[in-house]
Amino acid sequence: MQRISKPNYYLSIAAEVAKRSTCLRRQYGAVIVKNDEIVATGYNGAPRGDANCCDVGECWRDVNHIPHGEQYEKCVAVHAECNAIISASRNEMLGSSLYLYGFENGEPMDGPLPCLICSRLIKNAGIAMVFNNRGGMPV
Repeated sequence: MQRISKPNYYLSIAAEVAKRSTCLRRQYGAVIVKNDEIVATGYNGAPRGDANCCDVGECWRDVNHIPHGEQYEKCVAVHAECNAIISASRNEMLGSSLYLYGFENGEPMDGPLPCLICSRLIKNAGIAMVFNNRGGMPV
């Protein structure tokens, strides 16, 4: 029997978390891990109490032809990384790792990365490494 590696274990959990996403465009899952324990998880979706894209049947950014990587402030969703970060204390995140998995049109993404805003939040939270299906990189 061959055991799954720790990075692949946490990435597979992030992939399952992503399946809770309410975004029609891309589904992301984030898992924050410290000392081999899951500290928090998050997926992308509208703030609590607001209408989700999957419920209204359209993505505002798609309808308005906004390309990926531009005008994030016009998206109704809170990113997976942000949702994971706000679910944990800073002390829990100091020196931790964030595992990020993404789907686009139902297919796994190759090497998803945090956006610029999420990258800043990750750094300020004290997270030391970000892992995706291509490997890990220091923050």
